[in-house]
Amino acid sequence: MLSTLRTDFHIIFERDPAARNWLEVLFCYPGLQALLFHRLAHWLHIIGIPFIPRLMSHIARFLTGIEIHPGAAIGQGVFIDHGMGVVIGETAIVGDYALIYQGVTLGGTGKEIGKRHPTVGENVVVGAGAKVLGNIQIGNNVRIGAGSVVLRDVPSNCTVVGVPGRIIYRSGVRVAPLEHNNLPDSEAEVIRALVDRIESLEEQIQTLQRNLSADKTPVFAGNLNAQEDEPAHDASWCNLRDKAIQQFLDGAGI
Repeated sequence: MLSTLRTDFHIIFERDPAARNWLEVLFCYPGLQALLFHRLAHWLHIIGIPFIPRLMSHIARFLTGIEIHPGAAIGQGVFIDHGMGVVIGETAIVGDYALIYQGVTLGGTGKEIGKRHPTVGENVVVGAGAKVLGNIQIGNNVRIGAGSVVLRDVPSNCTVVGVPGRIIYRSGVRVAPLEHNNLPDSEAEVIRALVDRIESLEEQIQTLQRNLSADKTPVFAGNLNAQEDEPAHDASWCNLRDKAIQQFLDGAGI
């Protein structure tokens, strides 16, 4: 246990640039304090001590804002950053060197008996406010975007974003664990593809309309001169790239 606590302590200096010295980390990091309480409560839970482990987890919740059931198995080097509102259920398993931000829930989806909480692999990053629910498997080196809701198994080495969570593979790309803001926006990409497709169809319709008008218009000198004097019609008159859509595609409000 001492080796695990030492790893929990040192990982903070590796993953938090705001960590200045050991005194500050020990007294001002609720994630570390919650893990200290949990390590002892989990050990008491394993040897069958009643009531005391739950009381310790309740006290830790009151002091840190982080609720970890004594039955949860948490690996070494886990860093709960900020931590307020984090909830980890009884049968949850968190692998080594996971990074969990505030507002994360590793919870269940009902009153099932037995394993009902997620199993999280090693080196997983769970963004702020993400919810991972049910007896599902989260592979190693997975990144879960902030605010995502994950309800299905996630293979290793990929990224999950959205509600419900959508899996986006990143084969062969190694991303630093702290770069959890560098996530693709799949909804914006789909909307962009649809807008591009609509614009392409509009251009085809305009071309057909011009060709049809040219076939029906009699050709004589006066009419030809009149057509030459008319200004060319703006092909983008029904273009969907107005200000609101352009701002959305550029990332505003996403």
